[in-house]
Amino acid sequence: MIFSYFYALLSALFESLKDVSSKIGLKDMDEYLVTWAFGFFALPFLALPFIFISIPLLGSQYWIALLADGALNVIATILQLKAIKKSDLSLTIPLLAFTPLFLLIMSPIILGQFPTMLGVIGVILIVIGSYVLNIKRRNGGYLAPFKAMLGQRGPRLMLYAAFLLSITSSIDKIGVLNSSPLFWAVSVHSFTSITLAPVIIREINHHLKLTNPDIRLLFAVGLFSALAIVTQYIAITTLLVPYVIAIKRTSTIMSVLFGYLIFKERGIKGRLLGAAIMVLGVILITLS
Repeated sequence: MIFSYFYALLSALFESLKDVSSKIGLKDMDEYLVTWAFGFFALPFLALPFIFISIPLLGSQYWIALLADGALNVIATILQLKAIKKSDLSLTIPLLAFTPLFLLIMSPIILGQFPTMLGVIGVILIVIGSYVLNIKRRNGGYLAPFKAMLGQRGPRLMLYAAFLLSITSSIDKIGVLNSSPLFWAVSVHSFTSITLAPVIIREINHHLKLTNPDIRLLFAVGLFSALAIVTQYIAITTLLVPYVIAIKRTSTIMSVLFGYLIFKERGIKGRLLGAAIMVLGVILITLS
Protein backbone atom coordinates (compact mmCIF):
# COMPACT_ATOMS: atom_id res chain seq x y z
CA MET A 1 0.00 0.00 0.00
CA ILE A 2 2.86 2.41 0.85
CA PHE A 3 4.43 1.75 -2.55
CA SER A 4 1.11 2.67 -4.21
CA TYR A 5 1.32 6.17 -2.67
CA PHE A 6 4.93 6.41 -3.84
CA TYR A 7 3.88 5.55 -7.40
CA ALA A 8 1.14 8.19 -7.22
CA LEU A 9 3.71 10.82 -6.19
CA LEU A 10 6.02 9.76 -9.02
CA SER A 11 3.08 10.16 -11.38
CA ALA A 12 2.70 13.76 -10.13
CA LEU A 13 6.35 14.55 -10.84
CA PHE A 14 6.30 13.08 -14.34
CA GLU A 15 3.00 14.82 -15.07
CA SER A 16 4.55 18.17 -14.18
CA LEU A 17 7.61 17.51 -16.36
CA LYS A 18 5.27 16.55 -19.20
CA ASP A 19 3.44 19.89 -18.84
CA VAL A 20 6.71 21.83 -18.90
CA SER A 21 8.02 20.07 -22.01
CA SER A 22 4.60 20.51 -23.67
CA LYS A 23 4.60 24.24 -22.93
CA ILE A 24 8.05 24.55 -24.53
CA GLY A 25 6.95 22.54 -27.57
CA LEU A 26 3.78 24.58 -28.07
CA LYS A 27 5.86 27.64 -28.92
CA ASP A 28 6.62 26.20 -32.37
CA MET A 29 4.13 23.29 -32.70
CA ASP A 30 0.36 23.01 -32.45
CA GLU A 31 -1.59 21.08 -29.80
CA TYR A 32 -2.61 18.28 -32.19
CA LEU A 33 1.01 17.38 -32.89
CA VAL A 34 1.92 17.41 -29.18
CA THR A 35 -1.14 15.29 -28.32
CA TRP A 36 -0.11 12.79 -30.98
CA ALA A 37 3.40 12.82 -29.48
CA PHE A 38 1.91 11.81 -26.11
CA GLY A 39 0.81 8.59 -27.72
CA PHE A 40 3.38 7.86 -30.41
CA PHE A 41 6.63 8.73 -28.64
CA ALA A 42 5.50 7.03 -25.42
CA LEU A 43 4.84 3.69 -27.14
CA PRO A 44 8.49 2.51 -27.39
CA PHE A 45 8.90 2.92 -23.63
CA LEU A 46 5.59 1.24 -22.85
CA ALA A 47 5.77 -1.64 -25.33
CA LEU A 48 9.38 -2.68 -24.68
CA PRO A 49 8.60 -4.85 -21.60
CA PHE A 50 6.28 -7.05 -23.70
CA ILE A 51 9.38 -8.53 -25.32
CA PHE A 52 9.91 -10.27 -22.00
CA ILE A 53 6.36 -10.63 -20.62
CA SER A 54 3.17 -12.00 -22.13
CA ILE A 55 0.07 -10.04 -23.09
CA PRO A 56 -2.54 -10.37 -20.32
CA LEU A 57 -5.89 -12.06 -20.77
CA LEU A 58 -8.37 -9.35 -21.73
CA GLY A 59 -11.63 -9.02 -19.81
CA SER A 60 -15.07 -8.59 -21.33
CA GLN A 61 -15.15 -4.81 -20.67
CA TYR A 62 -11.73 -4.07 -22.17
CA TRP A 63 -12.78 -2.90 -25.64
CA ILE A 64 -15.70 -0.78 -24.45
CA ALA A 65 -13.45 0.88 -21.87
CA LEU A 66 -10.74 1.51 -24.49
CA LEU A 67 -13.08 3.16 -26.99
CA ALA A 68 -14.65 5.41 -24.35
CA ASP A 69 -11.42 6.25 -22.53
CA GLY A 70 -9.38 6.74 -25.70
CA ALA A 71 -11.83 9.16 -27.31
CA LEU A 72 -12.28 11.25 -24.15
CA ASN A 73 -8.53 11.27 -23.47
CA VAL A 74 -7.78 12.69 -26.93
CA ILE A 75 -10.32 15.49 -26.45
CA ALA A 76 -9.17 16.22 -22.88
CA THR A 77 -5.50 16.35 -23.88
CA ILE A 78 -6.16 18.72 -26.78
CA LEU A 79 -8.18 21.02 -24.49
CA GLN A 80 -5.45 20.88 -21.86
CA LEU A 81 -2.74 21.80 -24.37
CA LYS A 82 -4.84 24.61 -25.85
CA ALA A 83 -5.19 25.99 -22.31
CA ILE A 84 -1.44 25.76 -21.64
CA LYS A 85 -0.70 27.43 -24.98
CA LYS A 86 -3.05 30.36 -24.41
CA SER A 87 -2.36 31.06 -20.71
CA ASP A 88 0.39 30.82 -18.09
CA LEU A 89 1.34 27.37 -16.83
CA SER A 90 1.02 28.60 -13.23
CA LEU A 91 -2.56 29.77 -13.89
CA THR A 92 -3.98 26.86 -15.89
CA ILE A 93 -2.38 23.71 -14.43
CA PRO A 94 -3.69 24.26 -10.85
CA LEU A 95 -7.23 24.10 -12.24
CA LEU A 96 -6.70 20.37 -12.84
CA ALA A 97 -7.22 20.12 -9.08
CA PHE A 98 -10.92 20.30 -9.97
CA THR A 99 -10.64 16.73 -11.26
CA PRO A 100 -11.04 15.21 -7.73
CA LEU A 101 -14.04 17.50 -7.22
CA PHE A 102 -15.67 16.14 -10.37
CA LEU A 103 -14.61 12.62 -9.33
CA LEU A 104 -16.76 12.89 -6.20
CA ILE A 105 -19.66 12.91 -8.66
CA MET A 106 -18.37 10.61 -11.42
CA SER A 107 -16.68 7.88 -9.34
CA PRO A 108 -19.89 6.81 -7.52
CA ILE A 109 -21.75 6.74 -10.85
CA ILE A 110 -19.12 4.76 -12.79
CA LEU A 111 -17.41 2.67 -10.08
CA GLY A 112 -19.72 2.82 -7.08
CA GLN A 113 -16.96 4.29 -4.88
CA PHE A 114 -18.16 6.79 -2.27
CA PRO A 115 -15.68 9.02 -0.38
CA THR A 116 -16.83 10.18 3.09
CA MET A 117 -18.08 13.62 4.07
CA LEU A 118 -14.54 14.87 4.73
CA GLY A 119 -14.32 15.18 0.97
CA VAL A 120 -16.81 18.07 1.10
CA ILE A 121 -14.29 20.16 3.06
CA GLY A 122 -11.71 19.30 0.43
CA VAL A 123 -14.07 20.50 -2.29
CA ILE A 124 -14.56 23.81 -0.48
CA LEU A 125 -10.79 24.29 -0.22
CA ILE A 126 -10.38 23.61 -3.94
CA VAL A 127 -12.93 26.34 -4.68
CA ILE A 128 -11.17 28.73 -2.25
CA GLY A 129 -7.83 27.92 -3.87
CA SER A 130 -9.18 28.72 -7.31
CA TYR A 131 -10.39 32.06 -5.89
CA VAL A 132 -6.95 32.89 -4.49
CA LEU A 133 -5.41 31.87 -7.81
CA ASN A 134 -7.21 34.83 -9.42
CA ILE A 135 -7.26 37.12 -6.37
CA LYS A 136 -5.63 40.01 -8.28
CA ARG A 137 -8.84 40.31 -10.30
CA ARG A 138 -10.89 41.24 -7.18
CA ASN A 139 -11.06 44.91 -8.17
CA GLY A 140 -14.23 44.09 -10.08
CA GLY A 141 -16.00 42.74 -6.97
CA TYR A 142 -15.90 39.63 -4.81
CA LEU A 143 -16.99 37.38 -7.68
CA ALA A 144 -14.42 38.87 -10.06
CA PRO A 145 -11.82 36.08 -9.52
CA PHE A 146 -14.37 33.44 -10.54
CA LYS A 147 -15.50 35.55 -13.48
CA ALA A 148 -11.86 35.95 -14.51
CA MET A 149 -11.31 32.21 -14.32
CA LEU A 150 -14.36 31.47 -16.46
CA GLY A 151 -13.88 34.49 -18.71
CA GLN A 152 -10.36 33.63 -19.84
CA ARG A 153 -10.22 31.02 -22.56
CA GLY A 154 -7.19 29.18 -21.17
CA PRO A 155 -8.57 28.50 -17.67
CA ARG A 156 -12.01 27.72 -19.07
CA LEU A 157 -10.59 25.10 -21.43
CA MET A 158 -8.63 23.59 -18.54
CA LEU A 159 -11.82 23.21 -16.50
CA TYR A 160 -13.42 21.34 -19.42
CA ALA A 161 -10.35 19.09 -19.53
CA ALA A 162 -10.53 18.49 -15.75
CA PHE A 163 -14.13 17.33 -16.08
CA LEU A 164 -13.32 14.91 -18.91
CA LEU A 165 -10.31 13.58 -16.96
CA SER A 166 -12.59 12.81 -14.01
CA ILE A 167 -14.49 10.47 -16.33
CA THR A 168 -11.41 8.89 -17.92
CA SER A 169 -9.80 8.33 -14.50
CA SER A 170 -12.74 6.15 -13.50
CA ILE A 171 -12.76 4.31 -16.83
CA ASP A 172 -9.02 3.74 -16.44
CA LYS A 173 -9.67 1.54 -13.42
CA ILE A 174 -12.06 -0.62 -15.47
CA GLY A 175 -9.46 -0.87 -18.24
CA VAL A 176 -6.66 -1.83 -15.86
CA LEU A 177 -8.77 -4.47 -14.14
CA ASN A 178 -9.65 -5.96 -17.54
CA SER A 179 -6.01 -6.12 -18.70
CA SER A 180 -2.96 -4.88 -16.75
CA PRO A 181 -1.53 -1.44 -15.88
CA LEU A 182 1.19 -1.60 -18.53
CA PHE A 183 -0.95 -3.11 -21.29
CA TRP A 184 -3.70 -0.56 -20.63
CA ALA A 185 -1.14 2.25 -20.96
CA VAL A 186 -0.02 0.81 -24.33
CA SER A 187 -3.64 0.53 -25.43
CA VAL A 188 -4.58 4.14 -24.60
CA HIS A 189 -1.42 5.59 -26.16
CA SER A 190 -1.88 3.47 -29.28
CA PHE A 191 -5.45 4.72 -29.58
CA THR A 192 -4.23 8.34 -29.37
CA SER A 193 -1.49 7.96 -31.97
CA ILE A 194 -3.71 6.04 -34.42
CA THR A 195 -6.66 8.42 -34.03
CA LEU A 196 -4.59 11.53 -34.71
CA ALA A 197 -2.33 9.96 -37.38
CA PRO A 198 -4.44 11.26 -40.35
CA VAL A 199 -4.26 14.82 -38.96
CA ILE A 200 -0.49 14.65 -38.50
CA ILE A 201 0.07 13.12 -41.96
CA ARG A 202 -1.97 15.94 -43.51
CA GLU A 203 0.02 18.60 -41.63
CA ILE A 204 3.36 17.05 -42.61
CA ASN A 205 2.30 16.90 -46.27
CA HIS A 206 1.23 20.56 -46.24
CA HIS A 207 3.58 22.70 -44.19
CA LEU A 208 4.95 21.00 -41.09
CA LYS A 209 8.74 20.63 -40.90
CA LEU A 210 10.23 19.09 -37.77
CA THR A 211 13.81 19.90 -36.81
CA ASN A 212 16.01 17.64 -34.70
CA PRO A 213 15.37 19.74 -31.54
CA ASP A 214 11.61 19.42 -32.20
CA ILE A 215 11.87 15.63 -32.44
CA ARG A 216 13.95 15.44 -29.26
CA LEU A 217 11.39 17.58 -27.44
CA LEU A 218 8.49 15.42 -28.64
CA PHE A 219 10.47 12.37 -27.56
CA ALA A 220 10.79 13.90 -24.05
CA VAL A 221 7.04 14.61 -23.99
CA GLY A 222 6.35 10.97 -24.83
CA LEU A 223 8.77 9.69 -22.19
CA PHE A 224 7.26 11.78 -19.38
CA SER A 225 3.76 10.90 -20.57
CA ALA A 226 4.59 7.19 -20.45
CA LEU A 227 6.13 7.39 -16.98
CA ALA A 228 3.24 9.46 -15.62
CA ILE A 229 0.52 7.15 -16.88
CA VAL A 230 2.21 3.85 -15.95
CA THR A 231 2.88 4.97 -12.37
CA GLN A 232 -0.73 6.18 -12.16
CA TYR A 233 -2.13 2.87 -13.42
CA ILE A 234 0.02 0.89 -11.00
CA ALA A 235 -1.26 3.02 -8.12
CA ILE A 236 -4.96 2.64 -8.98
CA THR A 237 -4.77 -1.15 -8.83
CA THR A 238 -4.73 -0.97 -5.01
CA LEU A 239 -5.97 2.55 -4.18
CA LEU A 240 -9.31 4.27 -4.77
CA VAL A 241 -9.27 6.27 -8.00
CA PRO A 242 -10.04 9.63 -6.27
CA TYR A 243 -7.08 9.04 -3.92
CA VAL A 244 -4.61 8.42 -6.75
CA ILE A 245 -5.81 11.38 -8.80
CA ALA A 246 -5.77 13.57 -5.68
CA ILE A 247 -2.12 12.76 -5.02
CA LYS A 248 -1.28 13.15 -8.70
CA ARG A 249 -2.67 16.68 -8.64
CA THR A 250 0.16 17.75 -6.34
CA SER A 251 1.88 18.19 -9.69
CA THR A 252 0.12 21.57 -9.77
CA ILE A 253 2.51 23.03 -7.17
CA MET A 254 5.47 21.67 -9.12
CA SER A 255 4.12 23.20 -12.34
CA VAL A 256 3.58 26.60 -10.70
CA LEU A 257 7.21 26.58 -9.55
CA PHE A 258 8.41 25.48 -12.98
CA GLY A 259 6.32 28.27 -14.51
CA TYR A 260 8.21 30.79 -12.40
CA LEU A 261 11.68 29.26 -12.75
CA ILE A 262 11.58 28.38 -16.46
CA PHE A 263 9.00 30.69 -18.06
CA LYS A 264 9.44 33.67 -15.67
CA GLU A 265 5.68 33.92 -15.11
CA ARG A 266 4.48 36.72 -12.81
CA GLY A 267 2.19 36.70 -9.77
CA ILE A 268 3.87 33.55 -8.51
CA LYS A 269 3.16 34.13 -4.79
CA GLY A 270 -0.60 34.32 -5.18
CA ARG A 271 -0.70 31.45 -7.64
CA LEU A 272 1.51 29.28 -5.44
CA LEU A 273 -0.72 29.98 -2.43
CA GLY A 274 -3.83 29.22 -4.47
CA ALA A 275 -2.31 26.00 -5.79
CA ALA A 276 -1.25 24.97 -2.26
CA ILE A 277 -4.78 25.50 -0.92
CA MET A 278 -6.19 23.45 -3.79
CA VAL A 279 -3.73 20.65 -3.11
CA LEU A 280 -4.69 20.74 0.60
CA GLY A 281 -8.28 20.25 -0.51
CA VAL A 282 -7.14 17.36 -2.68
CA ILE A 283 -5.36 15.80 0.33
CA LEU A 284 -8.51 16.06 2.44
CA ILE A 285 -10.46 14.30 -0.29
CA THR A 286 -7.75 11.65 -0.20
CA LEU A 287 -8.06 11.26 3.58
CA SER A 288 -11.82 10.95 3.22
